[in-house]
Amino acid sequence: MKLSNLNIGIISQARMTSSRLPGKILFECKGVTILEHHINRLRASDVPVFVATTTNATDDPVIDTLLNLDIPYFRGDEQNVLSRYYYTALENNLDLVIRVTSDCPLIDGLLIKKALEDHLKSYSKNLYTSNCIERSYPRGFDFEIFSFELLKEAFDTATLPSDLEHVTPYIHQNKSGNVLFNSIRNFEDKSGYRVTLDTTDDWKLISKLINDYNAEDLGYLEIIKLLDVNKDLALINAHVEQKKVE
Repeated sequence: MKLSNLNIGIISQARMTSSRLPGKILFECKGVTILEHHINRLRASDVPVFVATTTNATDDPVIDTLLNLDIPYFRGDEQNVLSRYYYTALENNLDLVIRVTSDCPLIDGLLIKKALEDHLKSYSKNLYTSNCIERSYPRGFDFEIFSFELLKEAFDTATLPSDLEHVTPYIHQNKSGNVLFNSIRNFEDKSGYRVTLDTTDDWKLISKLINDYNAEDLGYLEIIKLLDVNKDLALINAHVEQKKVE
């Protein structure tokens, strides 16, 4: 298949039943939900966006939001997120998947676009590109790029609950032994910053960035600069520990 014929899509996982901050993706800043901010930012990548959500009735409001935004979706098992990704990709005939999560309202679509171009230059069905392999970006700008073949192999083979819940451990831990890695690194290590939404203190920072600094219109470098210059901002959620993958 020619690279120009590859069907590429961003799949974001979304659900209302977050363990630490339930309903967070429908919190609002400037009258716009976190989910909509997230999708608007992704649109800058020029890649179609799909959402993998659950069959839970609690996610019906998520569907209403997606319908208003004209975003295609798949509803599946809450715990088996890997299967949700697989069936979303399968139903939409995706050859290449970009994985993101909906608790990143300030994710940078242009950063993803640049990484996708880099991925396609060295394209292989076994290639895995991510800015999480060696962390140098703030949490909240995370993305992973991989082929449908790698996703299918994980879906067909993975059995550990952590593999099913977190989607890509089977791939990025190279359990097949066939994965090629392409690590996207920032020129400076800014991995200590959090621009993701998982706790009330994360929410304080995100809402302040959007309401007071119009961060929804800024690139990732400008957001990093804000945190560099305004140390009080970064301190709002500096104590928050990322949930461990178990």
